[in-house]
Amino acid sequence: MNRRELIAAIAAHTDAEAKTVDAVLRGFTDVVCATVAKGDPVVLTGFAKFAKIQTKARMGRNPATGEAIKIKASKKARITPLKGFKDIVLGAAPAPKLTKAAPAKAVTAKPVSKAPARTTAARTTPAKAPVARTRTTAAKAPATRATATKAATTRRAPAKSTTKR
Repeated sequence: MNRRELIAAIAAHTDAEAKTVDAVLRGFTDVVCATVAKGDPVVLTGFAKFAKIQTKARMGRNPATGEAIKIKASKKARITPLKGFKDIVLGAAPAPKLTKAAPAKAVTAKPVSKAPARTTAARTTPAKAPVARTRTTAAKAPATRATATKAATTRRAPAKSTTKR
């Protein structure tokens, strides 16, 4: 699911406008990024924990040679799924019921030409129909496969026995 599909699904589930959902989602990501960048963790109970992890410099070993090497200090972003999220994903708890979301393209589609606009209810083809591709390169001659013919069949000797008589 991409961002546009997520916005459409949330808008359908909460009966909110897509523009409002988009603004809230942008605000959410901005606040979480700014807070975690400062070093404070953000915890959404039952969903996920966003945190900035700092590791100290330490000594390690090269596994190939066994030589001692110095590992630099580093900073990493860590997102940890919490119990409620893991239970739903792994099937231990039932997933919440969602309402059907309208296709994302139908929400933002505007007719460009003066032709009458199609409604999504009248459409019978899927939103992303496969496109037939044709090659425009020069035609190649069909490859010919040489068939191997046996001139004479040879008879194999019977296998030698490994047991002693």
